[in-house]
Amino acid sequence: MVTNTTTSLSFESLLFVILLTICTCTYIHAYRASLLDSNKRGLRGLLWKSARIGERLSPYVSLCCIAMAFRLLFFSSG
Repeated sequence: MVTNTTTSLSFESLLFVILLTICTCTYIHAYRASLLDSNKRGLRGLLWKSARIGERLSPYVSLCCIAMAFRLLFFSSG
């Protein structure tokens, strides 16, 4: 039996990982675009797509990062 708290914490962790991946890939792509070439397949292709999301939706990604930071700092129970 899975409790609601455990499920929400794992979903929150998943959102943290996704946001950090997008931010990190966008930063890497800005300074070393050759590492995340768009013609790559597999993991590098996925990382390139994350960088592209970060570039195109940067205001929304930054707002989500700020919201997650406030959630972590002020509403965390641990």
